[in-house]
Amino acid sequence: MEAAAAEPGNLAGVRHIILVLSGKGGVGKSTISTELALALHHAGKKVGILDVDLCGPSIPRMLGAQGRAVHQCDRGWAPVFLDREQSISLMSVGFLLEKPDEAVVWRGPKKNALIKQFVSDVAWGELDFLVVDTPPGTSDEHMATVEALRPYQPLGALVVTTPQAVSVGDVRRELTFCRKTGLRVMGIVENMSGFTCPHCAECISVFSRGGGEELARLAGVPFLGSVPLDPELTRSLEEGHDFIQEFPGSPAFAALSSIAQKILDTTPMCLP
Repeated sequence: MEAAAAEPGNLAGVRHIILVLSGKGGVGKSTISTELALALHHAGKKVGILDVDLCGPSIPRMLGAQGRAVHQCDRGWAPVFLDREQSISLMSVGFLLEKPDEAVVWRGPKKNALIKQFVSDVAWGELDFLVVDTPPGTSDEHMATVEALRPYQPLGALVVTTPQAVSVGDVRRELTFCRKTGLRVMGIVENMSGFTCPHCAECISVFSRGGGEELARLAGVPFLGSVPLDPELTRSLEEGHDFIQEFPGSPAFAALSSIAQKILDTTPMCLP
């Protein structure tokens, strides 16, 4: 471990690493990863996204990057750059599949080996933030990701839940996982937290409300915010558009921008 810390290799230029976790599937973890990365990017930061949700690599579609190719460079794999300035980049197993609907039918050791290769062999260059989108649960892939990144001192974990009691209960186990692995919890985000009517602006609690905030209070960790359901956000993700840039008047935009700003405000060093 000391040797890895002394030779950071392709992560040498990455200032901060954030793992996005959830206790269960279907809570919008990849949505939060994508929009957090875009919000940090529009705040002037250089951002990379590492998609290690190997069985459900949806981020290439969410960012309009499906079908793009990963190329070799002298330091390993070059990530896929999403803008001309090369200030936001992505690496995903989705780029390595011959067909976008091809299933990843791998046993644990092969998955863990690819995660370690993603950590060591992707040439990110200089980044302010690397956002790591993990699969749901507390599986082998989580352990492989945390252990591979531990020498590089991740900033912490952002944990995503929805308001329902079932989801909150699963996220409580995710917090236990963080404690057992020594991963600092940066905060909890409650996703799908109500629906704001586009006609009258009234917020309807479709899946109840407040479960994430109450869990954060009981666990003694920060509550970063609630993101409402938003048809424009869903459409942007399905079509690969930049929601943060295109819908600044949306309630979801305000929530996501606030979450990104809280992360920037608590980052333990001044970024350029």
